[in-house]
Amino acid sequence: MLPSEIEALLPYLTAAEQGELAALLQGAPSWLPLPGPQAMAYTSEADVIGYGGAAGGGKTDLACGKALTQHKRIMILRREATQLTGIIDRLKEIVGNSDGYNGAEKIWRMADGRQIEFGSTPNLSDWNKYQGRPHDLLVFDEAANFLEAQVRALLGWLRSVDPNQKCQALLTFNPPTTAEGRWVIDFFAPWLDSKYPKPAQPGELRYCATVDGKDMWLDSGEPFVIVDGAPCYDHAGHAGEAVVVPLSRTFIPSRITDNPYLLNTGYMATLQALPEPLRSQMLNGDFSAGMQDDPWQVIPTAWVEAAMARWSRPDKLPPMDSMGVDVARGGSDETIIARRHGMWFDVPLAYPGKETPNGPATAGLVIAALRDKAPIHVDVIGVGTAVYDFLAEAGQQALGVNVAEKATRKDKSGRLSFRNLRSQLWWLMREALDPDANTGIALPPDKRLLADLCTPTWKLQGAEVYVESREDIVKKLGRSPDYASAYCLALMDSPKRQELLNRITRGRAYDPYRNL
Repeated sequence: MLPSEIEALLPYLTAAEQGELAALLQGAPSWLPLPGPQAMAYTSEADVIGYGGAAGGGKTDLACGKALTQHKRIMILRREATQLTGIIDRLKEIVGNSDGYNGAEKIWRMADGRQIEFGSTPNLSDWNKYQGRPHDLLVFDEAANFLEAQVRALLGWLRSVDPNQKCQALLTFNPPTTAEGRWVIDFFAPWLDSKYPKPAQPGELRYCATVDGKDMWLDSGEPFVIVDGAPCYDHAGHAGEAVVVPLSRTFIPSRITDNPYLLNTGYMATLQALPEPLRSQMLNGDFSAGMQDDPWQVIPTAWVEAAMARWSRPDKLPPMDSMGVDVARGGSDETIIARRHGMWFDVPLAYPGKETPNGPATAGLVIAALRDKAPIHVDVIGVGTAVYDFLAEAGQQALGVNVAEKATRKDKSGRLSFRNLRSQLWWLMREALDPDANTGIALPPDKRLLADLCTPTWKLQGAEVYVESREDIVKKLGRSPDYASAYCLALMDSPKRQELLNRITRGRAYDPYRNL
């Protein structure tokens, strides 16, 4: 019998029967999970739980149920504050009242000592409002709408002073419909990425540690230290802060068919009537259904994926033709070194900002990676100037690139000009990746590089192409597009010093931007 059918019979019970039922229900939990995926997620021992996929699978109820029955200090987040209303209303329905709820503070202090806080992070830095406030349950409702950086930052405050209290994060979401939400697929890659080499089953626990901002999947939850770039489980003698403790993750898919409360409401028909690929995403929870690029996206996602699919390491590398260096500007930024051999690009060399604190340190890493006297293209805006100066003093062929300067050419059609050199360099990468150009460009299959290249949009200002600013990209990604910047610099086609000398000898003038 369905719960709705049972509810319909309640008015027909006699007073004695109603009293008997009330006695039976006294002390019963305020909420119980539905059998199936919801119960699996409710009882999961994972530190980080992903739940959802299709619409109507009981995501909101799971969040409410865990908050009311399993945890003491809870934070429930939506990207926009206005989106919290549905969750708060559902909690009121389950509890039966709103006693203790402060709408101004958005905090619910319950009679049993439980405290539920509601928050939102519409802007990149809004997560700072909640730092330093530990919670034993963090709920990111519709997680694909959040910036990855926001989620990862707040996960650092998942803790409790009660040693017996299990701390968990719950991320509920449908398949992302835009490139900005693609990070959830990478975050739960063993379950959601069809190309992941070792796929996981629904509800299976996998262990993951985040080292220098990148996920490292492991065979167990055993603590380790990083030695020579690899996990070392013998961490005796290492400082406590150097020991990395993996967290367990899992993902549990759900569909409307798992939710008996919605089966007879007409919601199924609504989902079936959606156009593709939204129908497959919302009805079936299909994460492989096509995400839509922004119509003004500089580089289509399919073009980048095709270039990455072509990539494989050759038995013998051709000579290095160019290097691109994007220098960390501080904070969570990384210094990225991109190396190009013909139209084959090597894997990125990434160094946290703390490892590249000054010009000499960064220049040393660049020189160590240099081969075949390749020209080095350095972004000289801000801290990059010191790196350029040191490379030049060291006798290297360093070319300082100020992307704020005036563009030097038009697009390959000769019809479009560019607002600045930065827009030109991004467009050059677009032209190289265009399948019709048949350049054979091969990019390493790196998730961050993919996200960076597929994030910016462009517009026409008069007759000029303007690629959106770095600051606007940061608002979308939650970080600087360092990877894409380095690879755009590496695509620059400057002749090597010897070739340049030969040209000068032959009386040919050299324009360093001529081939851009």
